[in-house]
Amino acid sequence: MTEDLSSRRFAPPGLITAEGAFARIVPYEPAHAEPLWRALGAGSDPELWRYLPPDEPASPEALDAFLNARAASDDWRVHVLMDRASGAVFGTASFMRNRVAHGSTEVGCVAFSRAARGGAAPTDAMRLMAGHVFDELGYRRYEWKCHGENAASRRAAVRLGFTFEGVFRQDMIVRGRNRDTAWFSLLDHEWPQAKAAFDLWLAPENFDADGRQHRSLAAIRDTLE
Repeated sequence: MTEDLSSRRFAPPGLITAEGAFARIVPYEPAHAEPLWRALGAGSDPELWRYLPPDEPASPEALDAFLNARAASDDWRVHVLMDRASGAVFGTASFMRNRVAHGSTEVGCVAFSRAARGGAAPTDAMRLMAGHVFDELGYRRYEWKCHGENAASRRAAVRLGFTFEGVFRQDMIVRGRNRDTAWFSLLDHEWPQAKAAFDLWLAPENFDADGRQHRSLAAIRDTLE
């Protein structure tokens, strides 16, 4: 029998400040524009921006204009991701496509600096954002979507515990070109296991003295299954 959800009520995702073992998340402010712009290539890394919504910003001011316009909408909650130890900005991610009546939101416009990729801080940041969605808001569904050709983003979604749901063909026209969109989701009943895997992977004993992982996140999740 289908569960009666008529009494469920959900609050919209908020702007959060959260801190984990490796990462800190804060709401975007104009003062973040320059360090974020530099972290994301300083106008000289078009490959990093290939699948992101805007063309690569040519200046901190251009990046600020884009993020401020998104932050002013009802459907984006723009955050900056920082390394907890150094305080350095390494990326951005937003809650978007917020379907509050259905208890569903997406983590989108996710971008990490090249220096941060492969480290623990980006994974910690994604765990913190998912924790807000499921543990604080009680949402039913958390989405990850990307260009169908974005192999790196598709791998990241699976690594983080999202399930591939399919491709929406000819979903959008972006910068004058077709975009097929790959959809992934993480559901509320899947979160406890995903959360346990995150916490085991982020534990200090999972890293050697040089910061290299002993066990991958996927391997840990497999043991929990």
